[in-house]
Amino acid sequence: MKRIVICGAAGRDFHVFHTVYRDDPGSHVVAFTATQIPGIDARRYPAALAGARYPDGIAIVPETELDALVRREAVDVVVFAYSDVTHAHVMHLASRALAAGADFVLAGPRATMLHATKPVVAVSAVRTGCGKSQTARHLAAALKASGRRVAVVRHPMPYGHLVRQRVQAFHALADLDAAQCTLEEREEYEPHLQAGHAVYAGVDYARVLEAAERDVDVIVWDGGNNDFPFFAPTVHVVVCDALRPDQLATHHPGEAVLRMADVVVVNKVDAAPPANVERLERALAQLVPGVPVVRAASPVRVDDARALTGRRVLVVEDGPTITHGGMPHGAGLAALRAIDGAQIVDPRASAAPSIAAAYAQYPHIGPVLPALGYGAAQLDDLRATVNASAADVVLAATPIDLARLGGFAKPIVRARYAYADAGAPTLAELVRQRLDACG
Repeated sequence: MKRIVICGAAGRDFHVFHTVYRDDPGSHVVAFTATQIPGIDARRYPAALAGARYPDGIAIVPETELDALVRREAVDVVVFAYSDVTHAHVMHLASRALAAGADFVLAGPRATMLHATKPVVAVSAVRTGCGKSQTARHLAAALKASGRRVAVVRHPMPYGHLVRQRVQAFHALADLDAAQCTLEEREEYEPHLQAGHAVYAGVDYARVLEAAERDVDVIVWDGGNNDFPFFAPTVHVVVCDALRPDQLATHHPGEAVLRMADVVVVNKVDAAPPANVERLERALAQLVPGVPVVRAASPVRVDDARALTGRRVLVVEDGPTITHGGMPHGAGLAALRAIDGAQIVDPRASAAPSIAAAYAQYPHIGPVLPALGYGAAQLDDLRATVNASAADVVLAATPIDLARLGGFAKPIVRARYAYADAGAPTLAELVRQRLDACG
């Protein structure tokens, strides 16, 4: 029997276990390792999810312990199962596994993709922060407008009680409160709910799929980071970022995702220099020749720009985009710089402990505050950082309504951004054509 360790970040790792190893009599998963997300290693994968072969559940340990774990437990295979890391990062981890005596494996789409009974429109990206979620929202709305019944399934973010999160269905904002969703979960779920789209997520995606495909005509897979879908797509849309034209083939599994694309979106053409857009499209012609490419914009709208004029402003940006997505800032700072007299307040001066730790971990971050709230304590630190700052007002460019969470002593103005077509044919036209061709 092969002894297995699965390296992950509370997402694909659990899915790989469920689809490849849970019921395999020739494999025994010794442990999961965890990284990227704070606090997810301080728990155990429960027996109720792990199945009869694991009556005591499965340990989850920090990835830093991988080398010792492989040697101590005589591990045969280390499986890599998380996303948005450089190719070099993957191979450094592989080197650690090999040096400790284990094989190193990447579980691919054929082994891990589930097959739906309904068409699946999957939206993925080459990097975190390309605009994948706004693209998924745009397509969900367009498909609904065409008369199709739509369900959205989101890539997993089970950072809490895993058994309770086995299958999650959200139909209203109150459902987010009842499930005690983290800020990161709310960033992804809330905009879909406000647009009238039910959202499904969880841990056991075979059951999530069963729940989502009832009484709908099409499923929209809203991917996470730069991962490939858990469901076999009928149409696979992959989003690239014109502000990062040289990152098509630098990160895992973003390059693989791109090579799987049915349609490619070049996003943020309104913000990027034309030379960047052209360079990116030339690279796409080399990497995915013959795949349709559409251009898209990501216009930003500030709810009340006058409230920022002449004021000291702290900018809150989408968390994952700014942290492991590698962007120094997002739409919020770009919008603020266009407002006369607004003064940028650097949040580092008032950063509470877990926020300061994030700045230390991601030194590329500019004078903005990533919207971090992976748990109640970190959300409290986010509030404390804002409230202790010298800002008169907060510009929130995270997809959720921060004010609704409460506890912020500063007035909050929202900056909103959405998908916009920037050429013909449009993305929705191409997707509808492909769905129609598939019957």
